[in-house]
Amino acid sequence: MSQAMADHVNVAQAGGYRKSAVMSTAMRRKDLRIPEKMQAWVLGGPDELALTEKPVPQPGVAEVLVRVDAVAVCGTDLEVISHGEPALIQGGMPFNKNFTPGHEYMGTVVKLGPGVDEFEIGERVAVEVHAGCGRCERCREGMYTACLNYGMNYGEHDKGHRANGFTTDGGFAEYAVNHVNTMVPVPEDMSDEEATLIVTAGTAIYGLDVLGGLVAGQSVVVMGPGAIGLMGAGVAKALGASPVILAGTRRDRGRLEIGRKLGADEVVNVSEEDAVAAVRRILRGKGAHYVLECSGAPAALNQAARMVSRGGRICLVAFPQEPVPVDVAHLVRNNIYVYGIRGEGRSATRRAAALMAQKRFPAKLIHTHTFPLAQVPTAIQYARERIEDAIKVVVRM
Repeated sequence: MSQAMADHVNVAQAGGYRKSAVMSTAMRRKDLRIPEKMQAWVLGGPDELALTEKPVPQPGVAEVLVRVDAVAVCGTDLEVISHGEPALIQGGMPFNKNFTPGHEYMGTVVKLGPGVDEFEIGERVAVEVHAGCGRCERCREGMYTACLNYGMNYGEHDKGHRANGFTTDGGFAEYAVNHVNTMVPVPEDMSDEEATLIVTAGTAIYGLDVLGGLVAGQSVVVMGPGAIGLMGAGVAKALGASPVILAGTRRDRGRLEIGRKLGADEVVNVSEEDAVAAVRRILRGKGAHYVLECSGAPAALNQAARMVSRGGRICLVAFPQEPVPVDVAHLVRNNIYVYGIRGEGRSATRRAAALMAQKRFPAKLIHTHTFPLAQVPTAIQYARERIEDAIKVVVRM
């Protein structure tokens, strides 16, 4: 067994991915001394991460300092680390700018900025990525993930916009600053690892939200059993959708079975059966009310358009890396609505936290591996290469 694997096993046996010790807020307050320096992973060139020391950041107005207790590896982290986009630091790519990535984290409030009374020292919180400027038209509508003051891609920090792990330092570090609007309390009986999944579930809820939100008794197809797709199946079922159909490939066979446990009524292995024909078969010749597209496959939108019924709705959560041809005529002739979402807007994270606190679906099933902060590159490798069927890999401090 390699040293990396041995350390991984030791972390797991010590309470890593099976369970976490839960302390009361009062108990946590006893050990909240804030150092001047912290360990943090910094992005050099593409795929170059180095563990270094950085000053512990200080919270400003309407901000708090969070001690990061756990951070999950997201597919977008992999894109940022390898290709830069969609991160934007100082108006350009994030490489060689002392930037710390990582955005799906949770932790403990250790310091309050001026005027903050929404949270208290020692409180456990999960954080979402986006804090919009709060002053543009979209932010005032609650669409802060589509803030109009984010410059070329993300950013325009002087306007108040920030996106942790994209325009500002993220969670592959011991401490991070967050705006009060981006945080949601974590129940005492929820593990740190499960709490890192709240944002993922929030993205799925936002997708169902833009489709109409009222899915009880209506059919939902989820394409792609990645982390967001699996959460999509769980959330849809928790909201009363029926049936919930989850589609994936032969490579996703294990994930499809997890999807069943999360609430999917039917699963479709598209390596063995045509996805569109399978959905039509399950729905007795009719199309679905909604399709949540989480795969990013080039042909996915055209397939979704033939899975959905006339007047049905499609939400695109993932996206292909290159432009793809779309049969627009089919969309128009069948009055099909297509939406795209960015992140976890409209306070969807808070709703996800509520569903998970009520144990409406077993989100923790998608958490498969845990590593310590010193092994972030190994955690990233597990996530990228799906080593040992990894789905959600978490780093614990």
